[in-house]
Order: sequence, then C-alpha cells, then structure tokens
Amino acid sequence: MNFNEETRGQLRAAWRLTRPYWGSEQKWSAWGLLGIVVALDLGNVYVSVLLNQWNNAFYNALQELNSGVFFRQIGIFCILATISIILSVYAVYLQQMLQIRWRRWLTDRYLGAWLADQSYYRLQLQNMPTDNPDQRISEDLNSFTSYVLNLSLGLMTSIVSLFSFLFILWGLSGSARIPLGSWGSVYIPAYLVWTAIIYAGAGTWLTMKIGWPLINLNFAQQRLEADFRFALMRLRENAESVALFRGEPAEMTVFRGRFAHVFDNFWRIMKRQKTLSWFTVGYAQVAVIFPVVVVAPRFFAKEILLGGLMQVVSAFNSVQSSLSFVINSYTDIATWLAVTQRLSGFQRRLDLIVESVRAPQQIVLGRDGAGVTVSALDLALPDATPIMHGVNLSVTPGEAVLISGPTGIGKSTLIRAIAGIWPFGKGSIRVGDGSTLFLPQRPYLPLGTLADAMLYPGGHSDVPKDRLAQLLTDFQLADLVPHLDTVDNWAHRLSLGEQQRLGFARIMLSEPAIVFLDEATSAIDEAREARCYRLLRNAPWRPTIVSVGHRASLRFLHDRVIDVTPFACAGRDFTLPTDADAPEVVPLLERAAGE
Repeated sequence: MNFNEETRGQLRAAWRLTRPYWGSEQKWSAWGLLGIVVALDLGNVYVSVLLNQWNNAFYNALQELNSGVFFRQIGIFCILATISIILSVYAVYLQQMLQIRWRRWLTDRYLGAWLADQSYYRLQLQNMPTDNPDQRISEDLNSFTSYVLNLSLGLMTSIVSLFSFLFILWGLSGSARIPLGSWGSVYIPAYLVWTAIIYAGAGTWLTMKIGWPLINLNFAQQRLEADFRFALMRLRENAESVALFRGEPAEMTVFRGRFAHVFDNFWRIMKRQKTLSWFTVGYAQVAVIFPVVVVAPRFFAKEILLGGLMQVVSAFNSVQSSLSFVINSYTDIATWLAVTQRLSGFQRRLDLIVESVRAPQQIVLGRDGAGVTVSALDLALPDATPIMHGVNLSVTPGEAVLISGPTGIGKSTLIRAIAGIWPFGKGSIRVGDGSTLFLPQRPYLPLGTLADAMLYPGGHSDVPKDRLAQLLTDFQLADLVPHLDTVDNWAHRLSLGEQQRLGFARIMLSEPAIVFLDEATSAIDEAREARCYRLLRNAPWRPTIVSVGHRASLRFLHDRVIDVTPFACAGRDFTLPTDADAPEVVPLLERAAGE
C-alpha cells in the first residue's frame, strides 16, 4: 500500500467515526456550537489582519519619532488585544463544551454497541480478540474527539489565515529582480509569496517523510500501555490468590516483561521523535529570521520603511505558519491516526458481531413450551475444533437434571449453548417460555450495596428489606443482614462460598422459570449445598434446574443424571474412574431437610 492509499484509508475511517454524531439527534446543537466556534476563530483571524496593519503604523511612528501616533497606536493595540483575548477564551470554552458533548454521545453509543448482543462476551471468543476495549471506550474516544476538533479547526483557521495574509503579502512583497548577465534580468512578481510557499512546502514534505513511522509506533504504544495497566489491575483483582501463592516474584516477572515492551517501543518513539525534532525545531528557528533576510533588500533600498518591513515580516510569518500546519501539528496528527486505527478496528469487530448475530445461526434457538430440549447438537471451540457431537437430551418442566462427565469434556460449554451465549456449533435447542437465569461458579457481584448485589440485574427496588433479610437468613448469611445498605466491593469482601449462597438468594428473588447452575456450589460444604438445592427445588414456582458439577453428592439432589461422555468427539480420551475408585456418598438432601 502506498502513502496516498494509506492516507485515504485513514481519512475514510476517521470520517466513518465522525459522521454519525453530526447527523444524530444532537446535530442541531452540535452544528450550532461548531458554527459559533468557527465564527470566533475567524474573528481572531480578522483581528490578526488588523494587527498586521497596526504593525505598519506603529513601527513607522517609532522610526519617525512621532510620540502622538505612537501612544495612539498603543491604545489601538490594547483594544485589539482585548478583543483577541475574549475571542480566544470563548473559542476554547465552547470547543471544550462541544468536545465533551460529542464524547458523551460517542461513549453512550459505543457502550450500547459493546453491551448489545453480548458483544463484550463474544469479543473474547474470537480467534483474535480485541485488546483492551475498556481503554478504547474511555481513552481513545476522548483523544479522538479532542484531536478531530483541534486539528480540523486548526486546519480551517490556517487556510483562512493563509488566504488573508497571502493577499496582504502579495501587495507588499513587490518583484524580485534576478540578473542573468548578457541575457538581461528576470522579474518574479510577489516573490515573497512564492518564497513562503516553497519554504513551507519543502518543510511539510520532509516532516511527513521523517515522521510517518510515528503513526504505527503510537498505535503500538497505546496497546502496550493498556496491556501493562491490565496486568496491574489483574493483581489488584486477585490479590488474595497471589498472596496465598506467594506469587510476587512471578507477578514481578510479568510486570517487567510487559513494561519492557512499553519501554522498547517508547524508545523507538523517542529516537524517531528526536529525528523529527532536529528538523522541526531547526525549521522553526530559521523561520524567525528567514523573512527578514528575504525582505531586507527592499528595506535597504529604501523601498519600504520600518513599518512596512515589520508588516511584511508579520504577513510572511503568518503565511509560512499557515502553510506549516502539518509540520507544527505532526505529532498530534500521528497520534490521532493511531487512535483512529484503534477505534475503527474496534468498530469493525463490533459490526462483525452484529452481522454474525443477524445471520442465520447454525445453532437454532427456539423459545416455546416448557422445559429444555436439545437435538443433534454439535459443539466446537472458536477455532472450529470439535468438542461434542450429536448431543440429544430433554428436561421436563420442574425437573432437576445434573449433567455429568469428566473434566474438560464440555459440560459448561453445553449449558452455555443452551443458555444462548455459545454460538460455535450446529444443532437445535428449544428452551421453554419464561425467564432464565445462569449462575456460574463465581457469581458476578456489582459495585454498590449488598442489596444491589442481591437484586442484580433487575433492580427490583420495591422488594422490601425484610424479604432480603429473610433470604440471607435462609441461606445462613444472617450476619450480613446489617450490611444490606453498605457500599463495598462485595466480590472481594465475601468468600467464594458466601458469594455462591448469595447467588442462590438472587435466584429466589428473580424467580426464573429455568435455572442453569455451572459448578454453582463448588465452594459450599455439602450440608449447605443440600440446603441451597432444597430451598430452590421447593420454591413455589417450581423452576426447571439444569446443573453441572463434579461432586458425587449432587446426584442425590437431582431427579436425573445425564452423562455426556458418549457425546465426546472421537480422539478425546475421557475415561472415567472405576466404581472402586469413587468415594462413598451419603445422601444429604434428607439431612438438610431436617435442619
């Protein structure tokens, strides 16, 4: 791909990300704010033109030692400077207002797309999962809106300023005489205009050639920084496990390894930035004296006065600065293009998920009747590796069924497919009408009060606290009753066994028609496990229960056991232990009933 094709691709991606907001329900306020900001910026350009004309009168007054004109021009300058300050302050303020509104709209849109169709889950199942979607929503959207507004408004201001001062420079520069010996002389009209264009054009071309690698380097830096931050977050989330394992040296190895990538990539950015800075800083320094040198011959020839010289220099600098927009903004442009790449890649992944959900599904899910029926179901991994083949089973309404089989055979994947969140495979699944609830081994506990955690995800703010307290007591969590209104990180404060019992209390509040339990009592002792199942099975609405678990005691808590070992794909060895190897099991459901 050549430079032009890549540039056009980047601009098209940026336009696809930008366009929706400006045609959204907020378009009128957005365009209105943008129009005011543009008007303020154009007003500033006009003030700059007036200041350029002021240069002529002010410096001529100095040269002519005219104190009256001098002090009058000081007053004019104060007025123009005050107007410029007011215009600049409100331009920045309203631009920031537009930016935060745009970011709020984009954030809501991306959060909605991320949560819709369980995209946040499906992104992790892809062969090439999207890295750090949280960073793309929180940081990249902020950077994108900021850079788009700053660069687009800066470019517009530069273009308007360019044409405004080109007109002034054209009238002031005069012609340049180039002697050609016996052939006479050549006169170049408005030579300062052509000099500024050539000077800035050459500088822009060299800047882009030197700085182009910064785009990919900045893209990689954002990803590596996010990976390093994610590793730190993982330690915080799993602090207890790491502490128990004395895993600090291993964690330090991971941190150092990830930061080494951050360091190495940043070092490459530094070297490339140094090369670019050699040129851009030198270019800026030369630009200070360059217009004076170019226009000096006319001044020494007494074709213009000091005021004219300063006006020409000011106009030349404005033209050169406008033409050097890319040079002065190249670092921001490189970062913006990297952010655009990340967001457009994220958007493409979300669009692919939407397409896959809307496309005909190989696993046909139906909702009618009651109970659960699975017919000719094949399951596979995201990379198409087969797991199970020809699964057939049925669960009647109100029945409690335990799905058993050796570890790794695909039991959890099977109930995920039944619950509708595993799309890889083919076959037919019918789930009865009514709500369903999936309780994994580690229930999700949101941030907030303990009551919020119990009522998740529906809220049910009308549920009386007495009901919550009674459920905590039923599941032997009575010591938590005084903390129902306490805000805490309950996933860290409660043990896994307490979290699992809280999950059962959540089921009792939600009253789903079908409950899927995936190792939902793995951290609960057998007596409390039996109590949890007894309370659930004796619930007034008589839910259908589909469980996955390895404990032999679970067999006595269900009506039927379905062994899925026969459905394992050929080539996978899942030989179960013999009966002699199995532990003796004491029925616990009756024992729990007497508690």
